[in-house]
Amino acid sequence: MSSASAREEYQAAVAAYVAAGGEESVQRVITAIFGVTKRLDQWYDRQLADLAISHGDWAVLAHLAQRDGGPETPSRLADAAQVAPSSMTARLDRMCGRGLLERRPDQANRTRVLVTMTDAGWELFASAIRESDVVESDALGSLSRDQRTQLADLLEIVISGLDAL
Repeated sequence: MSSASAREEYQAAVAAYVAAGGEESVQRVITAIFGVTKRLDQWYDRQLADLAISHGDWAVLAHLAQRDGGPETPSRLADAAQVAPSSMTARLDRMCGRGLLERRPDQANRTRVLVTMTDAGWELFASAIRESDVVESDALGSLSRDQRTQLADLLEIVISGLDAL
């Protein structure tokens, strides 16, 4: 889509929401956030396909990365990926088979299994983040560092307001 048609689509969406009774400045912000999210999601979908991983696989890797690679139980990973525990078992089998994860018995509780990221899992995660950072930096390239900081601060306030609802 050309930038002219994207701009026209944005303006038409805002106009429709305003005509239905929405406040223009609110609708401009929400429509813009939706547009950014939609375009980034499209790019992320292509990136995950190129990496041959699903959104659920990515959720597992991201959750483990936030825990310095693990360990984590399969049930907690299922919660993080928003899938049933039975679905997580198949996902973990596949990811372990690719060498991205490793499962081991929990030494403190032998009835549990713990999952950790392997070096290959970390490598895939880090590579995806570096590639994403280039695209995200390009997307925000027209903003100065101060403008990016201000935008982040404002969006964090919006998120806090949503969390309070």
